[in-house]
Parts: sequence; structure tokens; C-alpha cells
Amino acid sequence: MAGDLDTAYAICERYVRERDKDRFLAGLFAPPDKRRHLYALHAFAGEIAEVRDKITDPIPGEIRLQWWTDALNGIEHGDGEGHPVLAALRDTVTQFSLPSATLVNMVDARVFDLYDDPMPTLQHLVGYAGETNAAIMQLSAIVLNDGEVPSTADIAGHGGVACTMARVLLSLPLHSSRGQLFIPLDMLQAHGATREDVLAGNATPEVMCALEAFRAAAFDHIAAMGAYVDQIPDRLTSAFLTTALARHYLDAFARLGDPFREAVRLPQWRRQWILWKTARKASLLAPEAA
Repeated sequence: MAGDLDTAYAICERYVRERDKDRFLAGLFAPPDKRRHLYALHAFAGEIAEVRDKITDPIPGEIRLQWWTDALNGIEHGDGEGHPVLAALRDTVTQFSLPSATLVNMVDARVFDLYDDPMPTLQHLVGYAGETNAAIMQLSAIVLNDGEVPSTADIAGHGGVACTMARVLLSLPLHSSRGQLFIPLDMLQAHGATREDVLAGNATPEVMCALEAFRAAAFDHIAAMGAYVDQIPDRLTSAFLTTALARHYLDAFARLGDPFREAVRLPQWRRQWILWKTARKASLLAPEAA
């Protein structure tokens, strides 16, 4: 059994290394005995986030997400025992008494990804981020705190929202190409922009103004996180390291001429430098030194 679990954790680590390099690199700054548990959480988060990428119709996606919900609730369908990410996740949940309800809520939030309904308001996006990226940060902090719930919910909340908003901007070409709209409708409407222009990839002045307002709102969450950064104990830092990258992604996005046809480039060496500098006790919010 121990050998099977070791294999399951190794598969999780490989999954994160290959598909979520930022979280993989951040995990390297965690204590060695905690890394595999963080990678189990991140592999689970990646599995449910990628469901939309693997389907052409929402119903198979709902079935797949329901499989995860059932597995987390202890309902087996005959194939759960052979899933390495599930095996590692269950072991991590047991060892650190993680709340299964939080994981189930993460799955439920991903149902939104399967459909092309627009994100109605910024507040809706904040709620979505809270149940996805913020939740994974807080669960990681619990693991790093040996199963005790740390007082980092506000830190995870603002950090998770900032990371989600940065990812939304970086994913604009993908989302628009397949009819998804994560830029809130209320922000588009406030600047005279339309859903149709965003989905068509038209970088009109109105759309660009709305995107800049969205980017500024992401920085508001980074600034709000600043009130709590000094409260992060050293042993929990790696749970929040990816937030250090968010501001750099947001800055790089602002330099794009056409965000629908250009991609943000942040080389891996630079990301590693940012994470290393932050882990060495530089501020999560400080701009990179020249």
C-alpha cells in the first residue's frame, strides 16, 4: 500500500511539474516532507480545472465533475481506487484533516467553466476565485501548519483573487476563442464595451478600458493582501508564493499591444528568481529589482 501511495504522489508531482510550472516551482520552497501533499492538492485542482479542455459538450464535463464530487463524498463508481490523484488526495486529506466540503465546493465552482454563460459581476468572480484559487492556498497553508487551521483566510482570499484575475487576463485568447467570458459583464458595460467584441477578440478602446479597470481591480487585491503579508509565518510562505508572480503577470499584460493576439512572456528563469527572492523574505508585493 505504501508503495502504491508513493507512486500516486510521484504521479501528482509529475503532473504539476508538467502542467502548472508556477505551483511546482513554489512547492520546491516547502519543507521536503510537505511537498508531495501540496502537489496532490495542486494536481487535484488541475484535474478539475482542465475538464473544459477535454470536452466538446458540457454534459460529459458535468459527469466527470460529479465523479469527483462522489469520490470526495465516499461514493465509489468502481474506478476510484485506480486513480492516483484521488489516492494521494485522500491520503493528504486524512493526514491533515482537511475539510472535504472545501474540496467539493472547488468542484462545484468548476461547473461554471463548462458553459459559455458570462461572468455577471466582479463580485461573482471574487466568489469563484474564493472557491478555487483561494481555497487551494488555504488548504496548502493547513498542510504546512501540520493540520491546524492558520489565520490566513484573508491572505488566501485576496491572493487567490489576484492570481485568478491575472490568469483570466493571460487566458483571454483561449477564452475568447471558445466563447467564454470571465471579464465581468458589469465592468464591460461600465466602459461601453460589449461581450460580442471580447468574444470576437476586438481590442476596441472600450474593451481596452474595461481590461485596464479589471487589471486595476486585481492590483487592489494585491494591495489589500499587503495588510496581512507580515503575518504569514515563515513555514507557510510557500502556500502563497505564486501571488508574488501575479503582479509581474499583470505588469507584463499592460505592455501588450493586442491582448487577444499576443501572449504574456515571463521566462521561467525570471519566475524562479521572483519566487526565490520572495521565499528569502522579500515582500510578496514588491516589484522585481532591476
